[in-house]
Amino acid sequence: MRIYTRSGDSGETSLISGSRVAKNHLRVDAYGTVDEANAVIGYAIATIDQGLTWSLSDRKIFITCMEDVQRMLFHVGSELATPEGHDVPWPITQAAIDRMEATIDKWEEETPDLKQFILPSGHPSAATLHHARTIVRRAERMTVGLKDEVSPLVLAYLNRLSDLLFVAARFINIFSAYDEKPFTYEAE
Repeated sequence: MRIYTRSGDSGETSLISGSRVAKNHLRVDAYGTVDEANAVIGYAIATIDQGLTWSLSDRKIFITCMEDVQRMLFHVGSELATPEGHDVPWPITQAAIDRMEATIDKWEEETPDLKQFILPSGHPSAATLHHARTIVRRAERMTVGLKDEVSPLVLAYLNRLSDLLFVAARFINIFSAYDEKPFTYEAE
C-alpha cells in the first residue's frame, strides 16, 4: 500500500463506505480531531519516564491503559468514518466504556479530593494529557453534530475519555515532583 494515492488532491476523501466527501466535512473533522488526540496521547506516553517515582507495575498499568485508549480511538474513528446505513468495521462497545470507568474510579481513589479548579499543568506527561483532554472535548462537540448518525456509545466514550484523561493527568502528578496548581481568582 502506498502512502500517497493522489485521490485527495482535489480536497475530497473517502469514507469507509467508499463514498467521497469534502475534507472539511463534519465526519472528517471529527475523526481527524480524534486522530489528533491519539497522537497527543502518544506523546504523553513517550514522555512518561521523565522524573516519575512510581513502581514498574504502576508504570505498566498506566501505559497499558493509555495504549488501550489509543486503540479504542481507532474504533471511534471507524464509527465516525462510516456513514449511516453501513456496517462499522470496529464498533465501540460498552465494555470499553466500562473499562475506562473502572480505571477512573481506581485512580480517583489514589488522588486527593478536588476542592477547586486546577490549572492544566504539572509533569510534562500530565500537561500533555490535559492537552489531549481538550482535543477530545472538541471531538465530542463535533460528534454531537453527528449524534443521529452514529452509535450513542461514541459520544459516551468521548465524554468518559475526557474524564479519564483528567484523572490520568492528576494521577501522574502524584508520582512526580510537580504540585497541582489550584486556580485562584485574581481581581485586576
